[in-house]
Amino acid sequence: MADVQSLDFRIEPSSTPVPAAQRTQLLEDPGFGTLFTDHMAIIRYSEAKGWHDAAIQKRESIAMDPASSVLHYAQEIFEGMKAYRLSDGATALFRPEENARRFADSARRMAMPVLPEDMFLQSVERLVDLDREWFPSVEGGSLYLRPFMFASEVFLGVRPAKEYLYLVLASPAGGYFKSGASAITIWVSQDYSRAAPGGTGAAKCGGNYAASLVAQAEAIEKKCDQVVFLDAAEQRWVEELGGMNLFFVMDDGKLITPPLTGTILPGITRKSIMTLAREEGLEVVEQPYAIDQWEADAASGKLVETFACGTAAVVTAVGTVRSSKGEFTIGSGGPGQLTQRLKNRLVDIQRGLAPDEHNWVKRLF
Repeated sequence: MADVQSLDFRIEPSSTPVPAAQRTQLLEDPGFGTLFTDHMAIIRYSEAKGWHDAAIQKRESIAMDPASSVLHYAQEIFEGMKAYRLSDGATALFRPEENARRFADSARRMAMPVLPEDMFLQSVERLVDLDREWFPSVEGGSLYLRPFMFASEVFLGVRPAKEYLYLVLASPAGGYFKSGASAITIWVSQDYSRAAPGGTGAAKCGGNYAASLVAQAEAIEKKCDQVVFLDAAEQRWVEELGGMNLFFVMDDGKLITPPLTGTILPGITRKSIMTLAREEGLEVVEQPYAIDQWEADAASGKLVETFACGTAAVVTAVGTVRSSKGEFTIGSGGPGQLTQRLKNRLVDIQRGLAPDEHNWVKRLF
């Protein structure tokens, strides 16, 4: 098998990049997830050769045989991360090693080959370097990065594939929520579950998100921004939103978040918020939190804030919780002081506006 640490990326700039004037116009309102840069990273894997043929090349369509394994058995994983423009004009990633490790953990759970951390980081950094002109100038803008891997072997047997493709896309991004509201409204799903014990809830695989889409559609129909899932066994314990982790701020200075028991994605933003909250003097507790307790604590005032967090949306206040049984409001229904403070601290570190005491920011160029 090839020595993966010695792999070099071929750099093949696109011969037909988007013209500068057109790119500038596109970046005025990039939205989220619909605009892409000129290039992509790609590495191939086979059982015989290991990781090989690494390149940064023109973003283009992928030829795929209809018998490709991923189309039938969904061996697929991905990551979500961002490159930021710092206050001094430099470019940086936020805790990219954590994304590399989670990608490896997801691969193991899905019986896929583990991409070495060094290869993961190189693929991201070199793509950002080549497409550095694609950073949007809008407030809060960033370059959203999507590393992903799927089974490409042409084979219909039920077993782990022997061939895979790993790619990275870059997408200029503005705000995540289209409503632009200061606090979101979420819908409690009581008919659908995101993950079950022993399942793939802790892996960042496409199937988890596919399973959430019908519940998310129901949330939109109910005029909500996001869906929140309860545990599969009892439909009582709050787990996470369709794409974000949850935190509950209590009036006694305690910050509660559901524990990582295998059904919840271990968010990197979640992990960072826990560190910053402890620095704020809060007691951070990972413990189960029931939906009926959530409503009771909101009514009594014991619960003063709720917020969701993730790479795409950063930190977002939850103002209203709605279900088939009714709805309840958290605090004043808007963003609370702690939510805003933690968000500001995190964003300031990501943007180079505050000291990076934990060495979370990796400067690129």
